[in-house]
Parts: sequence; C-alpha cells; structure tokens
Amino acid sequence: WHGGSGVVVLPCGAGKTLVGAAAMAHAQATTLILVTNTVSARQWKDELVRRTSLTPDEIGEYSGSVKEIRPVTIATYQVLTMRRKGAYPHLELLDARDWGLVVYDEVHLLPAPIFRMTADLQARRRLGLTATLVREDGREGDVFSLIGPKRYDAPWKDIEAQGWIAPADCVEVRVTLPAGERLVYATAEPDERYRIASCTHHKIDVVKEIVASHAGKPTLVIGQYLEQLDEIAASLDAPVIEGKTSVKERQRLFDAFRSGEIDLLVVSKVANFSIDLPSAEVAIQVSGAYGSRQEEAQRLGRLLRPGDGNKTAHFYTIVSRDTVDADFAQNRQRFLAEQGYAYRIVDADSLGDLTS
Repeated sequence: WHGGSGVVVLPCGAGKTLVGAAAMAHAQATTLILVTNTVSARQWKDELVRRTSLTPDEIGEYSGSVKEIRPVTIATYQVLTMRRKGAYPHLELLDARDWGLVVYDEVHLLPAPIFRMTADLQARRRLGLTATLVREDGREGDVFSLIGPKRYDAPWKDIEAQGWIAPADCVEVRVTLPAGERLVYATAEPDERYRIASCTHHKIDVVKEIVASHAGKPTLVIGQYLEQLDEIAASLDAPVIEGKTSVKERQRLFDAFRSGEIDLLVVSKVANFSIDLPSAEVAIQVSGAYGSRQEEAQRLGRLLRPGDGNKTAHFYTIVSRDTVDADFAQNRQRFLAEQGYAYRIVDADSLGDLTS
C-alpha cells in the first residue's frame, strides 16, 4: 500500500490491524476507522495505543454509547447508518470532516445496502481490510468499485508456512437424526428444516465428547440458534455470549478467556467479526449461516493465531447427515479446499478413535 486506496486481504491473526496502523503512519493525517461493533472499536484502540505512538486521548470512539471525534476516530458502521426522521445525522456529521484516511474493517460487508452508504464519506485515501473477500451474493467486485483495487491478498497456507498463523486440523463430524426427529424434519416446511437438522440433541453429546478430549485447551463452541447455545452452555456449565450480552460482560468474558482464567466459551455469531481471541485452540461449530463461506472464514480465523508453541488448531463442525445441514456443509468443504486445508469427514460413533 503506497498511500492510495485499495483492499488488503489477510487471514485473521495475520496483522490486519497493524496494516491499518502502518497506513495511518504513512498518511500522517486524520483517520476514521469503521468497525462492526463496540467491542471491536475498543480492541482497535487498545492495539493502536500498544503498537503506535498514539495516546489514548488522540483516539476517539464514536458508537452508540460514546460520541468522540479525535485525530483518530473509531466508529461503528451501525451508528453511522442510524436513521432519524429520514436523515442520517451521524453520517452527515462525520462526512462534513475532511478525513485524510478512512479504514474499512471487514470491508467485505460494504456492498450490503446498510453499509454501502459509508463508502460515500469524504476521504483522500481509503483502505479496506478483510480476512477473505467472499460474498454469498457474488458481489465481491462491488468492494473494489467502492474502495479501490486489491493491493494484497495472502494465501492462508503461505502465511501458515511463514509461521504467522497456526496450522489447522479440520474435521466434519456427521450425526444421524434420531427416528423421532427424522419424522419432524421430513414433515417440516423447507425454511424450518435447517434449524431442525442443526439443533438435533445428538449434537450436544458430540460436543461434550470433543470438549472432554481437549480438556484444558481454550475452546469455543459456536452456533447461531440461541436456544441450542443456551442448552449447550448449561450442559457444559460454560458461559455464553450472544446478542443480548452487554458490551461490558462480553469484554469481561473475552479477557478471562484470553488470560486463561476460563478455557471454554459458547458464542453466537456476535463473535464472527473483529473479536481478538488469540489463545483459541479448538472450535466446535454446531450451526451456521447456511454454510456461508464468509462465516467459515471468520470462524476458522478464530483459531489461526500462533499462540504459544505454534500448536495445531482444531476445527470441528458437527453436521446432520442426509439433511440440508449436510448440503450446506459442501460450501464449507469448498472454502477450506480453496484455502489449501485438508478436510476429513468422520462418523460420530468413531469420534473416540479420532480424539483419543
């Protein structure tokens, strides 16, 4: 990146924040950083204070709870696109300033209508950052027209070979729906079938077996259906982070996980974006957004950080065979194959041999 505009694609843990900091140092100008949530905003601020000569007073947060404009301002997409009486007051306020640089974190989100309007912000330079430039609607090209050309795209396996991210063992564990659930699935409306297949109670037993086999290792259990996550959290006696969890409580749990005070967290899709969990070694996915490749990148990216001793990360996804859950899993297989990762499929009944 030489001071113009463009997009940088790097895996989670490979230093996207540092790339942003380097662009800011090169630009030597007022900077607006757009992020997906308040937790991410505060992590950006902490990292900039730790890695650069910026002081906390020089970095402002512009979110739902705080409205600060400083030489470096970190704002959430949500607050900028908040509409009031037909107007966008926060977007208009920040657009009135002459930014020397705008950094778009998770830039793959930009083509979505609610985020797209932020691309009109006044700026002399734009930098987009993302772990993978994949969209299920095929509108990756819109990112380049809104921000600028791709400046750098590092293959995940190349970054792994250089020691910047951990190697990963990716396993799909297939379960069979019990007879009663198969009947419910067969007679359900099409838009309900994925939820039924994803939330089979058989998955809870598999989760418990995997967690036990990696006892003591920092482990995330990830899903999208809150009732399922609450049930899993109760069965594991583990804390859960979901949309209703306060920012303060999220930060407390993430800090406890990062420090090793707790080694097991159940998380919803709120942890998909911009959450720094550098010590995660095991992820167990029980349900996702219909096999979204972008979501797979974010979830696998929770693990691909060096950590201590460059240990191998373990990514498990639990899938109900002969259902739409298995059909959507093909997107995951394709994404991981594109990134160069081997992808094993095992039966839940033989899981003990695999994890022993």
